[in-house]
Amino acid sequence: MHVVATAGHVDHGKSTLVRALTGTDPDRLAEEKERGLTIDLGFAFATLPSGRKISFIDVPGHIRFIKNMLAGVGGVDACVFVVAATEGWKPQSEEHLRILELLGIQHGVVALTQMGLVDNELAELARLDVEEKTEGSFLEAADIVAVDSVNGTGIDALRDALDVMTESTPTASNFKRPRLWIDRSFAATGAGSIVTGTLTGGRLRVDDEVSLIPGGKKARIRGIQTQGESRTKIDPGHRVALNLAHVEHQSLGRGVALAFQDQWHQTAKFDAELRVLPDLGHEVSRRGAFSIYVGSGEWSIRLRVLGPNRLAPGSSGLVRIFLPEELPLLPGDRFVLRESGREETVGGGQVLDVDPQLKASEAQPDLSVDRVIAERGWVRADELKRLTGSAVQPVLGDWVAPASVVASAVEEVRSLIEAAGPLGLDVALLDERQRLIVDDVEDVQMKEGRARRVDQEDVLINHPLVAELEANPFAPVQPTAQSREEIRGLIQRGIVIQSDGVLFAASSIEKAAIAVARLLQQNPAGVTVAEIRDALETTRKFALPICAILDSTGVTRRREDLRIPGPRLPEL
Repeated sequence: MHVVATAGHVDHGKSTLVRALTGTDPDRLAEEKERGLTIDLGFAFATLPSGRKISFIDVPGHIRFIKNMLAGVGGVDACVFVVAATEGWKPQSEEHLRILELLGIQHGVVALTQMGLVDNELAELARLDVEEKTEGSFLEAADIVAVDSVNGTGIDALRDALDVMTESTPTASNFKRPRLWIDRSFAATGAGSIVTGTLTGGRLRVDDEVSLIPGGKKARIRGIQTQGESRTKIDPGHRVALNLAHVEHQSLGRGVALAFQDQWHQTAKFDAELRVLPDLGHEVSRRGAFSIYVGSGEWSIRLRVLGPNRLAPGSSGLVRIFLPEELPLLPGDRFVLRESGREETVGGGQVLDVDPQLKASEAQPDLSVDRVIAERGWVRADELKRLTGSAVQPVLGDWVAPASVVASAVEEVRSLIEAAGPLGLDVALLDERQRLIVDDVEDVQMKEGRARRVDQEDVLINHPLVAELEANPFAPVQPTAQSREEIRGLIQRGIVIQSDGVLFAASSIEKAAIAVARLLQQNPAGVTVAEIRDALETTRKFALPICAILDSTGVTRRREDLRIPGPRLPEL
């Protein structure tokens, strides 16, 4: 699943557009309905023409609710950037674009809305305005789709554009360290505490015990839902609602992360690279009241510029940030910095060092390849290049990882395959990296979506069920003891064939094909089911499914009540 945020100026039709795309009204608060603007985050889901799933986060556009906007865009993969053709590019359009860039968003589609209220000339001017304002940004080459959410014009074209965009947009990485920043919490009657957020980093399961960071309280996952469906587990990259036990929802506000505490270094200070916005009207120094937005939360912080004492507008530099409490952060995490007094966005950047040991005057933080790999274990090559500027040859698909981590993963997959036995392991149950690893496990054969050790093929051929079916090839005793999974595995391997609910050994069907070929040699005009029954010395109960198998495999063809030679009739 891809998580996509709307962005753009207030009253440009973001919520109406989401409703047109999904059928869901993302404005959930009574005040939002009354005032006609989005105050808080709204969520909705849709299925694109390709079948890909997409989750929308509808963020507020009004400047007074910029904090809520920041809480929603921390874990998204892409955006739908909304500009009304009636008004064109506005101040919050500019600020939203810059915030998305500061957070590292690299994929998007532009929706030119309210087209039913303008003529062709004004619509073209609005399009040119968007092209000019997005030049040099990640939206420079993005599709610009003209839509009217009220009458439905352009909505299908926008769905197609989203399909194209998501095809080239990476989904969230799974490096087995789940983290969910809470962006909404509430109490549900009869269910207890519910939280929502975008899951990153790893998988969560029902009955997992997670920690609330900061704070350290423990909670048990009682239930998982996504897109209105209950799940027993959920992978990264999904919008998800969790039903938590042993915790009150009042302690589950924004800025709290759910994670496995022993997997995370929690820090109250970190070194980072800060990029200052070019049109900021002043330099950035340690003086000033700053707030940082990371994950879904906001914190008042102290800031120290490393090296020079000040950073000029449009420049980048190293800073040390001091938090009021410890957070579960990773190198590469993105943040936005705002100045509290002026209520303006100063800039943003990414975390470099979550455990700085040197004094601020001596610090030289970096995002080296070795450091990122050591912190994450697994990282995509394109993400590693984005973080470090270095191109590294992937070791598995497009993944980079230390040799020890890869070796451990190979052994894990080998154990899963061996445990599956002769029926083989259904690779659809594996995650992306495990499926790639299957090819690197020695003495493993892949067929029809199942992986098994090569020496297990003989085990299947000599399976007791096969011997039972071969004992009376054309009137086989049907099994009662074997599990459905065993039978399914034998059918998938082509060792057993099923027709009309009757099982035959594949070797028996081969014998039947030869017998029918001899019969047709004597009667080239065709033979009846009764004649085939008699030749095989069986009953009509078994002759009919045997004939159906021979027809379906091309050994014979049916012509009225006769079977005539097919293209795959054995040569005698």
